[in-house]
Amino acid sequence: MKVLDAAFVQGFIRVCDDGARMNWHERNGGNLSYRIKPEEVESVKEELAFDKPWQPIGTSVPNLAGEFFLVTGTGRFFRNVILDPAANICIIEVDEKGENFRICWGLVNGGRPTSELPSHLMNLEVKKLVTNGRYRVVYHAHPANTIALTFVLPLEDKVFTRELWEAMTECPVVFPAGVGVVKWMVPGGREVAVATSELMKKYDVAIWAHHGIFCSGEDFDTTFGLMHTVEKAADILVRVMSMSPTKRQTITPRNFRDLAADFKLTLPEEFLYEK
Repeated sequence: MKVLDAAFVQGFIRVCDDGARMNWHERNGGNLSYRIKPEEVESVKEELAFDKPWQPIGTSVPNLAGEFFLVTGTGRFFRNVILDPAANICIIEVDEKGENFRICWGLVNGGRPTSELPSHLMNLEVKKLVTNGRYRVVYHAHPANTIALTFVLPLEDKVFTRELWEAMTECPVVFPAGVGVVKWMVPGGREVAVATSELMKKYDVAIWAHHGIFCSGEDFDTTFGLMHTVEKAADILVRVMSMSPTKRQTITPRNFRDLAADFKLTLPEEFLYEK
């Protein structure tokens, strides 16, 4: 099978295009990665090349050794992925130590995988371990309302989680574990990758202050839907805050406990504090 005909590649391209249409990817902002299933690798193997040089990842991910990943390219625009996928995305292989990678397909005009590859691979490794291999997608975008909230809310997991949960009833259903928050760090390096991967042991969402969101999920629809839900709740919260400094009514801790009982959820008590 040709790479571009594979269902997992088509799904990847759709997320890139949908994200661009949501205005979450100004210029070359944001990145996406997918841990490819062995049978998917086998289905496109005839189009993969293994003659490119190994390059350092910038971190060590031993639990991803020998695996293949579909990732966006650094400096590439999400809006161009659907127009010319082979020039804007690539399939990479990680070596047997989990320290280096090589490009096996894509980026036909040259280039490298996303500059935030260390963050993606470290988070994919964490999610592989904590979900017994179920999670395969990491998505990073720059949704405006969520970023705006990082200027006015305390950069604390419990505050962001509670405020987003209160903004829309579906939120605790979609991300019942809550969200984590990373204080501002230089993007693309190992330091922010480590901080994010620590949060990903507990959450599926990490908000980077003044920068954007990292989400992880089992598949493309789940992960994109998670990003969409967080940003819609942030949009509602921004509107509420612009109308009044206080809320006249909201969802209460008791309401959340009732919701959890009906939906058979476990909501951490740390987020159900009395204000």
